[in-house]
This record gives sequence, structure tokens and C-alpha cells, in this order.
Amino acid sequence: MEAFLTPEFWVAVGQIIMIDILLGGDNAVVIALACRKLPPAQRTKGILWGTAGAIVLRVVLIFFALTLLAIPFLKIVGALLLLWIGVKLLAPEHDDAHGNIAGSDKLWAAVKTVIVADLVMSVDNVIAIAGAAQGAGGDHQMPLVIFGLLVSIPIIVWGSQLVIKLMDRFPLIITLGGMLLGWIAGTMLISDPAVSNTAAWTWVPKIPQTDTVKYAAGIAGALLVLAIGKWVASRRPRAHDTATV
Repeated sequence: MEAFLTPEFWVAVGQIIMIDILLGGDNAVVIALACRKLPPAQRTKGILWGTAGAIVLRVVLIFFALTLLAIPFLKIVGALLLLWIGVKLLAPEHDDAHGNIAGSDKLWAAVKTVIVADLVMSVDNVIAIAGAAQGAGGDHQMPLVIFGLLVSIPIIVWGSQLVIKLMDRFPLIITLGGMLLGWIAGTMLISDPAVSNTAAWTWVPKIPQTDTVKYAAGIAGALLVLAIGKWVASRRPRAHDTATV
């Protein structure tokens, strides 16, 4: 019980909620598209069952991700992927990724669409949340993940419009979210067993596992995402420029 009262636990909870809001905003769009053809009486059921199925699936995927991240070099790969996801968050592409999501007038067909679409779109969430959960340490990673998802999913489903308006009005929120992913990537990379375990893989250079090194790696990852994201965004044609071509 004491682990649930530590600052590390609640920092990780905050990170998971922010990650899921930033990277899971598409969930609300998917649910709306999949359930739009349902009769009004069944629409709420479709949303609730689809969301519940997506949560269960996400927890299962994160459980496997937490297990796999104990394998050497996988954290390094995951960290590089998180850096890429953070850059994409700061420099998004202007396309419609939801055009192929079909609505259905059958309840369970709509629920299946929500779950399958969430599975396809949840790779970034899974890796980022697994990295944030590991930052809390201890044996409470899965309760932490479940708690964070249970808090953030309703925010996404029922508060998505508010979240989107806040992001549009305060772009700093997205910038901080991208930097958060960079922070998690930096701390994840240096904790990979290949570079942290001095007794194994001796041919791999080792990184001291001190708080100073951890914070330095996190800051470096955050600043790297910010720099690359701003650079990519500055070189990418703006939406109104491409529309006039």
C-alpha cells in the first residue's frame, strides 16, 4: 500500500493519463464513426461495450509489453520508436486516417469495429504507457496501468471535444506531451538490460544507473524531440499552402 503513496507512483499516473489523452484522441473519433449508424437506443451501449473491450485489450497488450521490455535491446528499440512518435506529435501529417472506418447498424458489429480499430491504432499508446509505468518501479506496474487507463479513457470518450479545443487554444499542451514522450524514451533507453546489467553482454558499453544520469537522459530525450519536431514542422508545407496549390 505504501508504494501507492509515493511521488513516483502519482507522477507515473499523471504521465499515463496525459499520454493516453494525447495519443488516444483518435479513440473518440473511431467510436463516433463506428457507432454513428446505430439506433439511438443502442448507441450508448455500443460506446460503452466498445470502450470496455478497447480497455481490456489495451491492458493485455501493455502486460505483454512490460514483459517484453525485460529482453535486452527491446527498450532501446522502444525508446527510438517513442522519439519518432513524439516528433510526429509535434509535426503531424495532414491526412484523414479515419476514412476507412465503416459504421454499422448492428450493435456487436460496431463494437467489433471499435475494438479492432483501437488494436491497430494502439501501438504508440502501449509502448509509451509501458515506459511510463516502468518509471514507477516496484511490483505495482499493472495496477498503475489499469488505474491510469480507467481515468483517461472516460476523459477521451466523453471529454474529447473539450480536450481538442484546449489543445487548439493552448498548443503548449501538445509540445509538452511530445517532450514527455522524449523524456520517457531517454529514461527507457538507459535502463535497457544490455546497457544497465554489468554482469552480462560485456561487449556493450554500460551506462551508470544513477538519478543524475536518468534525469540527464530524460532531459536530452525531451529536448531532442522538441528540436527535431520543430525542425520537421518548419520544413513541412502548411495545410493552407497545400490547399492553394
